[in-house]
Amino acid sequence: MEPASSFLTLESLHFPSAEQSISQTLSALRRSALSVANRLQSIEADAAFAQEVAEYYDLPLVANERCGSWYIPPTTKVGSAYFKSTDGHTGQWDFSFRRLNLQLLPLAKKYGGCVIVDSTRRGKLMPDALSKTIPIWCAVLNRALFPSETDYHEVHLPPNYLGRSEEAQIEARIDGFVTSLKRADRVPYTGGLGESRLLPPSDLEKGSGYCLFVLCSASRRVHGAEMSEGGYIQGAGDDSEAWAHGLTPPVFWANQALLKQTSEEGLPRLIEELVAQYQRETSVQSASLISPTKNLYISITGETESNRYDLVIDCHGDPVASEGSDKRLNLGLASGKLGSRDLRKALDKVRDFVSTRLGATDPSQSLLVTCETGKDLSAGTLLAIICLFYDEQGEFDVSQSNRSIGKQYIRQRLAWIVSSKHDVNPSRSTLQSVNAFLM
Repeated sequence: MEPASSFLTLESLHFPSAEQSISQTLSALRRSALSVANRLQSIEADAAFAQEVAEYYDLPLVANERCGSWYIPPTTKVGSAYFKSTDGHTGQWDFSFRRLNLQLLPLAKKYGGCVIVDSTRRGKLMPDALSKTIPIWCAVLNRALFPSETDYHEVHLPPNYLGRSEEAQIEARIDGFVTSLKRADRVPYTGGLGESRLLPPSDLEKGSGYCLFVLCSASRRVHGAEMSEGGYIQGAGDDSEAWAHGLTPPVFWANQALLKQTSEEGLPRLIEELVAQYQRETSVQSASLISPTKNLYISITGETESNRYDLVIDCHGDPVASEGSDKRLNLGLASGKLGSRDLRKALDKVRDFVSTRLGATDPSQSLLVTCETGKDLSAGTLLAIICLFYDEQGEFDVSQSNRSIGKQYIRQRLAWIVSSKHDVNPSRSTLQSVNAFLM
């Protein structure tokens, strides 16, 4: 009889081909659970919940971009916010001057508040933008706008959600953010809310002189894998670049029925056609005026009829095509980080162009600056122009180019752009190039 140690056991048996088959099967099931059709169906369900919240509080819906727009039909969406979850990450709590979100203040005054909608993927109850970034923002603006009303300066974080240590560390940073905001000289809505406060204690009723901001995490929390949820996907609208095939919320909401009727295999082709049709129908858009200037504009390249403007700077256009032109400057920058790095070298041309075309002729001429997103390189280019040539009142003054420029001054001017076009988001590389050129 053989020793017991030589007996075959279940653990000693290996079936490589079977293991591979099981792995492939599980992967296929996961992909099927995360299908585009399941995502769109999940978005519809979560959107219905967001609408119920709005009706309960009798407040309009605002999307925290970009994810939030998936959960709000354009017909019921009254505005957008741009609060970043990274500004709420543990140890990185911040008040962003690139995301001032001052556009919410007149909206809050008009409606008495709003429901801000966002979502997050499986594993979290709510995104950090809702649990920390927006409460920080409310506390900062309450203190900046109403410094004497100390009863309303508390940071209203979700109850029983964060640890006491993190809450204390967040609270300790608020006054520093308030000081920085006041230095930036961008609190234009002082008194603009009347007697309103941005975030009331929970026992106060709407209409009692307070603006209520309801933070709505649209998706139901999922603890297990998507395969166990019958096709439901938490945070289905998140990271849409990875799954949507170019589909955007406006196109989705305009074509719900058609998208539902289409097979998973046919969706990419249909989405491509629908997006192209939407882009044709909305190809000409107006540019955004950068206040308090009266003649600086920003837009996406190709989405504005540039002949409406006296002067145009195109961050990506072929430099050869604009040689010898008195009206146009093409910088020929690449996309993304490469373009951001090259911007520093191109800003000499921008300075000379603006100095010659505005300073030496008519400073009231309109100047449009464009890039492929209308948010990054064009914003960096405009930031340099504003810092070099515009005074505190937004008037062109060529003597400004001789003044000493520091980071605080640049931050103040960046606030002009962000307040005027709320989705502007110059990258860190772009801002570094502008800072290096100016300083």
